[in-house]
Amino acid sequence: MTRRSGTAAAWWRTLEDVTKVEDVVTVRGERDLFERTGHLFAAATEIACAANDMHTWSATRPTTMRAENVRGRKVRKVYLPRVLLDPASAAHLREITALGAQVRVTEREINETILLDQRIAILAAEVTPDGRSYTVLSRPDLVNGIRSLFEVAWRSATDLATYEVRFDELRQFTPQILDLLSSGCTDETAARTMGVGLRTYRRRVAELMAALGATSRFQAGARAREAGLL
Repeated sequence: MTRRSGTAAAWWRTLEDVTKVEDVVTVRGERDLFERTGHLFAAATEIACAANDMHTWSATRPTTMRAENVRGRKVRKVYLPRVLLDPASAAHLREITALGAQVRVTEREINETILLDQRIAILAAEVTPDGRSYTVLSRPDLVNGIRSLFEVAWRSATDLATYEVRFDELRQFTPQILDLLSSGCTDETAARTMGVGLRTYRRRVAELMAALGATSRFQAGARAREAGLL
C-alpha cells in the first residue's frame, strides 16, 4: 500500500470516516458549515465552485477566497454576472486569476456548489428567513452527478477576461441605475438625471436586470441588496 504524508493521510481518514458514518449531512448557517468542513477545504488540492456571487460561500473565505491560498491548488470558479457589479469582488477575481485560478461567468442559472478533490460536494440551499442551510455529500454516485452538472455549467461559461470586456459599461453605471430604480422616479426623470436618452436608459436597466437574473425591476432591487450592491 502506498504511504501518504501526514496531511494526506488525515485527509483520506476524514473521507473514509465521513463516507462510512454520514454520506449526507445537512448543516445550518455558515458558522456550522465552516466548523464541519474547514479542515476539508484546508487539505483539498482541487476546488471547483459555482455561485451566484461572493456571498454564498463567505464562510469559506479563510481558506479558499484569499489570494495566497490559490497557489498550489487547481481552482475553478464560475459565477453569475452579478458578481462583477461589485468592484471589490471583480478585483478579487482578477487577482486570483493572475495567480492561476480559472474563473468563468455564465448567464445561465447554476446550482450553488463546491466540489473538493471530486470527492466531497457541498450544496447551498435557498436563503430563507431562518438563514441558509448546506448539504455536505460524500457518497460517490451523488458527488459524480453533481460534478457532471458543474462541468456542463463550466463548459458553457465565458472566460472572466472576455466577459469583462462586454461588462465594463454596465458596471460603470450600475450604482446610479440602482439608486434611480430605488427612488421610484419615472424613466424619463431617470434618463435626464443620467444625461442619456430614454431608450439608452431603458436598455441599461434591461442589461442590469439580465445580469442580476431578475425578471422585474423590483426583483432586480432585491437581488442587488442580496449581492450587497445596495
